[in-house]
Amino acid sequence: MSTCFIFFSGKGGVGKTSMACATAVRYADEGQRTLIVTTDPASNLADVFEQTIGHKITPIAVVPNLWAMEIDPDQSAKEYRDRALAPIRAAFPAQMVQVIEEQMSGPCTTEVAAFDRFTDFLDMPASSAQPFDIVIFDTAPTGHTLRLLELPAEWIQSIDSAAAGSGQTCIGPAAAIQDAKHKYERALAVMRDPAQATFTFVLHPEAIAIKETKRAIAELAKLGIHTHQLIVNGIIAREETGNQLFAARAEMQTGYLRQIAAELPLPTRRMSLLAGEIKGVERLRAVAGMFFDGLKDTALAPEHVQRFSADLSLLDTPSAAARLTPNGHNRTIFFAGKGGVGKTVASCTTAVWLARQGYRTLLLTTDPAAHLGDVLGVPVGDKAARVPGVPNLWAAKIDPKVAAEAYKARILEDARQRGRPPEALSVMAEELDSPCTEEMAAFDRFIDYASQKDWPVIVFDTAPTGHTLRLLELPVDWSQQLDIKIFASVDSAAADDVAKARFGQVIAMMRDPERSTFAFVMYPEATPILEAYRAVEELRTVGIEPGLVVANMVIPEGQATTPFVRARRAMHEKYLAEMTVRFPVPVVQIPLLPGEVKGLDMLAELGGQVLGEKVPSGVVAIG
Repeated sequence: MSTCFIFFSGKGGVGKTSMACATAVRYADEGQRTLIVTTDPASNLADVFEQTIGHKITPIAVVPNLWAMEIDPDQSAKEYRDRALAPIRAAFPAQMVQVIEEQMSGPCTTEVAAFDRFTDFLDMPASSAQPFDIVIFDTAPTGHTLRLLELPAEWIQSIDSAAAGSGQTCIGPAAAIQDAKHKYERALAVMRDPAQATFTFVLHPEAIAIKETKRAIAELAKLGIHTHQLIVNGIIAREETGNQLFAARAEMQTGYLRQIAAELPLPTRRMSLLAGEIKGVERLRAVAGMFFDGLKDTALAPEHVQRFSADLSLLDTPSAAARLTPNGHNRTIFFAGKGGVGKTVASCTTAVWLARQGYRTLLLTTDPAAHLGDVLGVPVGDKAARVPGVPNLWAAKIDPKVAAEAYKARILEDARQRGRPPEALSVMAEELDSPCTEEMAAFDRFIDYASQKDWPVIVFDTAPTGHTLRLLELPVDWSQQLDIKIFASVDSAAADDVAKARFGQVIAMMRDPERSTFAFVMYPEATPILEAYRAVEELRTVGIEPGLVVANMVIPEGQATTPFVRARRAMHEKYLAEMTVRFPVPVVQIPLLPGEVKGLDMLAELGGQVLGEKVPSGVVAIG
């Protein structure tokens, strides 16, 4: 019997990892040899299983028949280069090998290498040392997953074009990676085969999650992938509607559940919002029992929740506001964190608040699944445009595909102006047609905005943590690469010097707490806190410190009126206390609201509630 592949995808924060892990435990308990692999750069598999996993196939200690792996992009890149360069080292002079090795050490190679490792599992022969009956992919949030799944078709085309032209791609000589092309073709065939692959979309009954799921299904259809299922997660149970706050949210969910049934007529299963977290194998087994067998949740009764007497007066409006306002300097604010924790709401709320204080503010997203327009309630395009109804506010999104076309045209025109011969332009055009160009172009747009002096405040609504770290570390990575002249074939030394100076300015800005603030958004739950903590530690390695924490969707103490809500409030108190220990910076709380945060009026009201109506004294406005 051939291996079955199950992809869990969806918007960040909808419970993909929990559902994927519970499903993996169920299949393993039924005797099927099961592997769960995460393609998310900010993996949480180890947190959920409560054991070390890492970049190797690792048995889950207390679940026979279950293995797990967290694909490490950097380790994948090293392995990829070693494989690609091995035959070249044996056949070519050391100087030529060094040039190729430098070309393959670019940031884009990391993305390709992680993708290449991902396709290994889709192309695993039945005779391999560890044949599996089921392989489950716990993917990154939707926008990045679509990018991953588009790569097989894109790299097949790129390798073919290079083979017919210069013979060189940014991931190695075309002749040396023909085997990779065939592997990608086989991987695409597996994903298109309904007998082998199923895509399970996890979503909450909310507008943005529904929109993102519909978009993802449409994009997969373009790739010839049509086998889909739904898991609607986080549904408030009918018996929990005795609480006013949760009753209002349940009413909101009812409308969206009807919309899902009407607009996404696919095999669908539902999962209730639980009183506590899903961590550890026994909890995963209990969740699998609820999900597959319809059992009741008895694993976490309210009386078993530890109460904390920590000081929860964490709302520090003056200190927080001081870290968001320019105060005599231009300021760039990065909202970062796990997918689905509310970065877009936090960034939109902050941008509207700053604009209403009189600051000329640019709100920008680098997330491929951008939802600025959904939250603002106005369209947001690829160029900075005024937001109607809010003086001093502009907004834009970086679309990687649009940015890539402009980037390619600019680089080639610059080369023509410098008098490069037609054959050199042809080679450059081949290199720029690579899928890697989208990452380079999005990065270039980020640098362009971050270098501008026109905006007293720029607010970045970033992609989920792993991809944000990648973006924020790129100025450092690319500056180092310009030092060793990796792009000498594309640009002149003088242009490299200009680029290095530009990158250096952005690096200095990101490291200066007077000019930039890194605000980490998280739910008061273990996984988002751990992910943010790891991100903070990684950013510290490049000299960037956190400036603010936003605790989102906190249940107000006055709403803890039923056993279920009291249990969730107790969990929030526990993790709010942990935040103050892990992150010695001001903490802002955004409360759980009866409905979704949408529209400029609601954002203005929320900003006043969270950050105060007035700029604190001593803060100097500039415009």
